[in-house]
Amino acid sequence: MDLSIGILLFQDGLTNGAIYMLLALALVLVFSVTRVLFLPQGEFVVFGALGFTLLNKGQMPGTVWLLLVFGVLAAVSDIGSAATGKRLKAARRTLVANLALPAFLALLAWAAARNNAPPLICALLAIALVIPLGPMIYRIAFMPVAQSSILTLLIVGVTVHFVLLGMSLFFFGPEGMRAQPLLNGDISFGEVVVSAQSLLVYAASAAVVAGLYYLFEHTVYGKALRATSVSRTGARLSGIRTHVAGKLAFGLAAAIGAVCGVLLVSLTTVYYDSGLAIGMRGFIGAVVGALVSFPGAAVGALMVGVIEAFTAFFYSSLKDAALFLLIIPVLLYLSLGSGAGTVVSEEE
Repeated sequence: MDLSIGILLFQDGLTNGAIYMLLALALVLVFSVTRVLFLPQGEFVVFGALGFTLLNKGQMPGTVWLLLVFGVLAAVSDIGSAATGKRLKAARRTLVANLALPAFLALLAWAAARNNAPPLICALLAIALVIPLGPMIYRIAFMPVAQSSILTLLIVGVTVHFVLLGMSLFFFGPEGMRAQPLLNGDISFGEVVVSAQSLLVYAASAAVVAGLYYLFEHTVYGKALRATSVSRTGARLSGIRTHVAGKLAFGLAAAIGAVCGVLLVSLTTVYYDSGLAIGMRGFIGAVVGALVSFPGAAVGALMVGVIEAFTAFFYSSLKDAALFLLIIPVLLYLSLGSGAGTVVSEEE
């Protein structure tokens, strides 16, 4: 270990930490709005990563079939509810959102794969294929039990994880995939050399954070999400449809996960079952923020990335153990300090 190796490890940890930060922010967003500890968040990363890799190779991604399957299930659920309440307009809207949009995206994916679209187009299309999955999963799995306890929602989340894991194996196969970097080359800052792909990760992470800040501070939808996170009952009394807020939160989480996948698959090999391991790193960061603090989650996730890099260098076999041990002092602080009261008040 010397200064140059320390700088490389810190840079690698910061790059991974920036991706974990986005996942942690997505987990905090979903939990604060819907009370769902969404463990399958990492599956969105896998879908984005593998979808981008296959499109880049000129192949139809399994994300297309995933989207079509969930679109049909969501449409059936929405049409059943609309028919019961005799809301024909709602039935027409759900046909467009859950059937027409996936079909259009599937057509775009077919055209991109057939014509060997540029990597940037493939990346954007891979993200677009994942985004609708978020609201669909919320509609199918969580919306019918939205008023249940957090434990029930957690159990549903675990079930969703295993369902998505099996479908990921079926549609993508067991082989790992890795894509070429979107940006090649290195950039020197004095004696520090940073890869262009790492700079892209930093820039994309900063852009997502800035976009979330603008959404929450300057848009009606963002303020509706904030109101729902404070009090679901109060939000409903104010005319906010909490089920729409839930769909929006899951859509944002899916978008963030897909972006992370596109960035991550150029840095490491991604398998169909990599989602849980990746998502748990974001979850550790979210726990540092007590699942309610965006700044705390961001700082915690960056810490996770740096600790993971240095632990892998010194004790690679203990890398995962060191990360999960990080949760223990945080939970002790939250349970013994004022953090516990914060979590309880948010749940109420």
